[in-house]
Amino acid sequence: MQKDTPTTRSPIWAWATYDFANSAFTTLVVTFVYAAFFAKGIAPDETTGTDLWSMGITISALVIAVLSPFMGAMADRGGYRKRYLGIATIICILATYGLFFPQKGDVWFALSLFVVANVAFEMANVFYNAFLPDIAPPDRIGRVSGFGWALGYIGGLLCLVAGLFLFVQPDPPLFGLNAETDAQFRATNLLVATWFALFSIPMFLLVKDERVENPPPARQLIREAGQDLRRVFDEIKTYRQVFRLLLARLVYNDGLITIFGFGGIYATVVFDFTLDDVIVFGIALNLAAGAGAWAMGYLDDRIGGKTTILISIVGLIAATLLAASTESVAWFWVAGIGVGLLAGPNQSASRSLLGRFTPEMKENEFYGFFAFSGKFTAFLGPLLLGKMTLLFGTMRAGIVVVVVLFLIGGALLLRVDENEGIEGSGRV
Repeated sequence: MQKDTPTTRSPIWAWATYDFANSAFTTLVVTFVYAAFFAKGIAPDETTGTDLWSMGITISALVIAVLSPFMGAMADRGGYRKRYLGIATIICILATYGLFFPQKGDVWFALSLFVVANVAFEMANVFYNAFLPDIAPPDRIGRVSGFGWALGYIGGLLCLVAGLFLFVQPDPPLFGLNAETDAQFRATNLLVATWFALFSIPMFLLVKDERVENPPPARQLIREAGQDLRRVFDEIKTYRQVFRLLLARLVYNDGLITIFGFGGIYATVVFDFTLDDVIVFGIALNLAAGAGAWAMGYLDDRIGGKTTILISIVGLIAATLLAASTESVAWFWVAGIGVGLLAGPNQSASRSLLGRFTPEMKENEFYGFFAFSGKFTAFLGPLLLGKMTLLFGTMRAGIVVVVVLFLIGGALLLRVDENEGIEGSGRV
C-alpha cells in the first residue's frame, strides 16, 4: 500500500530552500571563485594548480564513494536522516569558514580544508535527496526536483552577486580586508558559509523525518547497516532499471563533476579571465541553469526523465566541444551558457527518475547508492583532465575527456526502461 505523500507547499518550499542554501558552496567554492583563486593565488603556478585541484576533487570523490552507501543504510536503519543531514551541514559550514585562512603557498592546508568541506557537502546531499520521494507526489516529482535545482541556482547566483559587490570589486576592499594577502577573495568563503548556515534553517524546522521506533544502539546500528548495505546492493541489482540508471550516471555525472570542478579554472587559464570576469561568467551560467532546471522540470513530467537526460547529454556534448575548440571569447560564452542551460535539467531529471524507481522505505539506501554512482568513478574525469593538461601543456586537451564521458554515459542510459522502473517501485 502506498503511503500518502504530503502535498502542502511548506515542506516543498523548505526542502527546496536547502538547495538555495547549499548551492552557494558549489557555485563559489567548487566551480568559480575559490577554484580559480586556488590555481592563481595559492598554487605555485596555474598548471600545477590545475593538477593539484584535480587531486583534491579526486580524493573527495573516493571518500564519498566509500561513505555514501554505508551512511545511507545507517540513516534508514536508525531513523537519523535529518540528524545526519545536520551534522554533515555543520561540518561543511565550518570547513568553508576555514578556507578563509590559507594564503599563497598554503597548498596542502587549503586542499585539506576543501576536501573536508566537499565530502561533508556531498554526504549532506545523500540525506537531503532522500527526502524527495516523501515530499513530492509521484506525478509532480520532476517539477519539485526541478524547482529545487532552479532555486539552488538562484541561490548560487545571488551569493555570487553579493560576493562580487561586497568583496571582489570594491577598491580598496571593504571591511578592512587586506588586498595584499588577497583577503577580499578569501573572504568570499565567509559569505558562503554564512549563507549556507542561514538559509538551511527552514529545512530543519519544517520538513519532517520518518520516525523509527526503538532505534538500535550505535554499535548494532553500524553492524546492521553493513548487513543492509550488502542486501541493498543485491536488491538494487534485482531492480534492473535502477541498476542501469545508476550505471549510466556513474559515467555521465563524472563529466558534469569535471565541468563544475574546472569551469572557473578553464576560463582563467585558457581565456585569461580575471576573478571579476569569472564571477560575472558564473552569474550568467547560474541564470541559464536556473531557467533550464525550472523549465525542463515540467518537460521531465511530460516526456519522462530518461528522455530529458538524453536531451541534456547531447546538448552538453555540443557545448563542451565548442568550449574546447573555440579561440573566441564570445563563442566560449555561448558554450558556457549552453552548459548552464543543460546541467541543471541533467541533475534534476536524474534525481527525479531515481525517485520514480525507488520503493517505499528504501529512499536513503537508494539515494546513498545514487551518491555512490555519482562519485565512484568521479576521480577519473578530474584526474585525466589534470594529467592531460600537464602532458599537453593546455587545458583544451584535458577538457575533451568530458565529451568521452558524456558519450559513454548516454549510450548506457539508452538501455534504461523507464516504464518498467516505475512499475517495479510500487509507487503507481
